[in-house]
Amino acid sequence: MTIESLTLDPVTVQKLSGVTTATLTTVLLKKGLRNVWIRGTKPLKPGQARVVGRAFTLRFVPVREDLATPASWGAPISTRSAVEAMPAGCIAVVDAMGVTDAGIFGDILCARMQKRQVAGLVTDGVIRDRDGVVGTGLPVWCQGTAAPASAASLTFVNWQEPIACGGVAVFPNDIMVVDTDGAVLIPADLLDAVVEAAVEQERLEGRIMNEVKQGAVLPGLYPPNEAHKARYEAWAKTVR
Repeated sequence: MTIESLTLDPVTVQKLSGVTTATLTTVLLKKGLRNVWIRGTKPLKPGQARVVGRAFTLRFVPVREDLATPASWGAPISTRSAVEAMPAGCIAVVDAMGVTDAGIFGDILCARMQKRQVAGLVTDGVIRDRDGVVGTGLPVWCQGTAAPASAASLTFVNWQEPIACGGVAVFPNDIMVVDTDGAVLIPADLLDAVVEAAVEQERLEGRIMNEVKQGAVLPGLYPPNEAHKARYEAWAKTVR
């Protein structure tokens, strides 16, 4: 997987930036994908904006005391080296096996990621140095915080390979959309079809919400019956 292949079309980013993760899970469900919402991750800071980008994966395994040492932080295969391989615009997705008693990244690594214009960090684990991480401005979704370093409970093994994060299979180049509801994965091969369907679903639900605010009842409206579909299609032709 080349760094160039992780670049996401700005038009796609713009479209997905207007689509909620809730809408995406509905669209993906209609396409037969149920296991796309990463469990155990939430915004580190309230009010974080929606973030879109391709996944840059990192993987930890259970601690091996002979490998997970402070000296390992300077090894060729380390979280530090992984950060230096991250391209601008990617979202770092980290498999920490749900471990919550050791922080995978702290303020210095997050500051470097921010400097490299990484779009965000998503993990089923936790981070350390919370105040410092928040101060870097890097958007982070995680399970919380812990003071111990990753080597206390985890061993870092590699980056840019398939991982399991929050019970979801994540491959390099998959697309992540992250907002206040959490992180949702879009398989790379389904991107175009999902974007088109998601934008349309947002438009439909926006129209439905307007009608609900005006007093419309839900049966036949949500989901729309044939009569409501016809009315919606006639309206949609005027705004597309």
